[in-house]
Amino acid sequence: MNSFIPWIGGKRLLRKTIIEMFPNDFDRYIEVFGGAGWVLFAKDKHANLEIYNDYDGQLANLFRCVKFHPDEVKKEISCVLNSREFFDDFKAQLDMRGLTDIQRAGRYFMIIKTSYGADRKTYGGTKKNLNKSTDYLSEISDRLNGVVIENRDFERIIKVHDRPGALFYLDPPYHGTEKYYQIGFGDTDHIRLRDCLKEIRGKFILSYNNDDFVRELYQDFNLIEISRRNSLLERYSDKDKEYKEVIITNY
Repeated sequence: MNSFIPWIGGKRLLRKTIIEMFPNDFDRYIEVFGGAGWVLFAKDKHANLEIYNDYDGQLANLFRCVKFHPDEVKKEISCVLNSREFFDDFKAQLDMRGLTDIQRAGRYFMIIKTSYGADRKTYGGTKKNLNKSTDYLSEISDRLNGVVIENRDFERIIKVHDRPGALFYLDPPYHGTEKYYQIGFGDTDHIRLRDCLKEIRGKFILSYNNDDFVRELYQDFNLIEISRRNSLLERYSDKDKEYKEVIITNY
C-alpha cells in the first residue's frame, strides 16, 4: 500500500529496491527516520515487531492519531478546503496551546497535503482530491495496528532496540539538504549516526545522497550507487533530472 502523505525525500520510487536488499534473518524492523513511511507501508508486515520513529513530534502525533482515532481525524478535516487561507491559519495555529492531539494532527495533515512539494512552508495551490485522501486513513489505521510509534532521537532508538535479530532502515536528512527539514540535523549528527551504526549488533540499510562527505563517512561499509528521477525537476528543461544516491549496509 502507499503512504497517506507526501514527504520531502520520501522513498516511493526506491521502496522496492530497498526491500529487495533486506536480509532474510530478522525478527524486528525499525524505521529510525520514519517520515512518510513509504518502506513500512510497502508490505503488510515486515516482522513480528515493527517500530516507526520520527523526531518530528507533530508527525509522530499524526501517525498515532491516525492509528488510534482515524474517524476523529477524518471529522476534524471533513469541512476543510484546499485554500491558502486554511493553510496559513493552520500553520499559525499548529503550535498554539489548547489544541487536542486530534486537532493538531488534522492541521498537520492538511499542511503536508496542501504545501508545495510537502515542504510544509509554502502553499502549493494545486488541485487535490482531499476526500479520497481522508477515506484512505482507515486503511492506514489498520496497517498501523501492530506498529509501535515512537518520537525519539535516532541514537536512543537504535540503542534501545539493537540486538542480533534487528533490522534498522534509516533515511536521514540528506547531507546538504538539511534546510528543507524542520528538525535540525548537521554534520555532527551525520557523524554521530555513523558512529552509532558502527557499534550495533543488528543489521542496517541506510539511504543517502551520493556525495563525497557521505562516501568518506561510510567508506568501511558496503555502498551501492543508484539513481532515480527527481520529480520536482521534471518541469525544468535545463535541470539534471537524475538524482544520485547510495544505499549503505553492514551486511
